[in-house]
Amino acid sequence: MDLERNTEYDNPLIWPIISILKEKPSGWMIHTLSEALKQQGLLTTLDDDQEKDLFKRNFLLMNALYQLQEMLLPEQWLQAQAMDIRLYANPAEERNQIDQDDPLRSYYLDWQNYNTDTDVIKSLLSSFWRRYQSHIGSTTIHGTQPLPEDYTLFGLPADASPSQIRRQWRKLALRWHPDRPNGDAEQFRKICEAWQRLGAKF
Repeated sequence: MDLERNTEYDNPLIWPIISILKEKPSGWMIHTLSEALKQQGLLTTLDDDQEKDLFKRNFLLMNALYQLQEMLLPEQWLQAQAMDIRLYANPAEERNQIDQDDPLRSYYLDWQNYNTDTDVIKSLLSSFWRRYQSHIGSTTIHGTQPLPEDYTLFGLPADASPSQIRRQWRKLALRWHPDRPNGDAEQFRKICEAWQRLGAKF
């Protein structure tokens, strides 16, 4: 798996952050957002070394914010600054552009900078998914093999490529997230469960 592209790992912190920003769109800093996720039981200690733990928390949060920033366009603009995180419902034109040359954005979207190996990252994100599914009341997923109905739910053929599956997952999850306009909690849970099986393939 190529670690150089942010899209190779779907950061589960994206989805609870949507809920947090809906309830309070502004006034967030990276450490207060981290504390809010911790209080929900979704972000625990990541390293015994206090400085490394702080770095890893910040990395995961900034990675999620930059991914979410791109996903929300053009309807909303997410300002992803460590000391000023805010969601604009009706973004002005000048706020509606992502700076692809921003070195901070490039840094936080490169999973190699998390400073660990592929298996550790996958295990970490999988543990986040388990906590998040419990948080949203999702049922226990039996097995990791995709079911035929997963492809049907995603509107994809059984031979869909990983990139097709990932694109459709993000599109559907953003559409059905309960804190999005016309969202549906039950449909969102089904999408999450299907993604966990489909995503286990790659």
